[in-house]
Amino acid sequence: MSGKIQNMPSESRREDPIYKPATSGTETAVFIFVHGLADSAAAIENVAEQFQQAGKLPHMSWILPNAKYNNVTMDKAWFTPNSLPYLKPSRAELAPEEDEEGMLETVAYFESLIDACVESGIPADRIVIGGFSQGHCMTLLTHIVSKKYSGKLAGVAGLLGYLVLSDGKTRLEEIRQERGFETTELQGDVPVFLARGSRDEFIPKRLWEGPDGMLERLLPLGIDDRMREVHVYEGLTHTLNGPVLRDLCTWLEKVVPPE
Repeated sequence: MSGKIQNMPSESRREDPIYKPATSGTETAVFIFVHGLADSAAAIENVAEQFQQAGKLPHMSWILPNAKYNNVTMDKAWFTPNSLPYLKPSRAELAPEEDEEGMLETVAYFESLIDACVESGIPADRIVIGGFSQGHCMTLLTHIVSKKYSGKLAGVAGLLGYLVLSDGKTRLEEIRQERGFETTELQGDVPVFLARGSRDEFIPKRLWEGPDGMLERLLPLGIDDRMREVHVYEGLTHTLNGPVLRDLCTWLEKVVPPE
C-alpha cells in the first residue's frame, strides 16, 4: 500500500485493507468505508473509484478493510449474525443472542486502523468511519463504545444497517459504563449519517422506527436530530444506489471539507 498512511495493521486470517490515496496528492482526510456480510473490500472498491473519478473529495483517502472468514457463515463477516425478528421479543431474555465478542473484536480492529491514520498525521477529527449493512452496525458501535475514539471522529455513516446490542437491551449503556465512560451519553458533536431503504428485505423497519427502534434508542446516547441526518429511500432494497451515494457525498463534503 503506497501513500501517506503508514503501518496499516496486518493480521493473520484477514486480508489487508485496500488503500485509495487522495487524488490531489495532499491527504488531509480519510474515510474508512466498511463492507457488509459476505462481501469484501474489493466488492465496494468501485464506490471509492466512482467518487475519485468524478473529482469528489480529492483531498480524502479511502481505507477499505476486510472482515475475517467466519466459520459459521462460511464467508466474510464482522460478527456472527443472528436472525432479526420482525416482532419485538416480549422479554429481553427471548431476544436472539448476539455475537458481542466478535463485535468488540471488530471495534478493536477499527481502532487500530484509526491509530494508523493518526500516527501518519491525520487527526481523528478528520477521519470518517462508515459502512454498509454489517459495516453500518460496526462503525456505529465503534462510535458508541470505543474508549479511544468515541465522540472524537469527523463523522460516522451508517448505510442500511441497524443498532446492535439494543433490541430490548441496555447493553450499549452497560459497555460504556464498563469501559469507564463518565456518562452513557456520548461527548463531542460528531455528525452521523443514517440511510435506510423502504423495501429493505433484511433489516426490519421496527429496528429503525418506533419506540424501540434505532432512532429512538440513539437518543439517550446523545445521538439526536441535532447531530444526525436521516434518509429513507423509497423503494430501495438492501443495496446501495445512486441517490444514497450522492447524499453520502454531499454529507462527506460538509464533515471533511478541504483544508
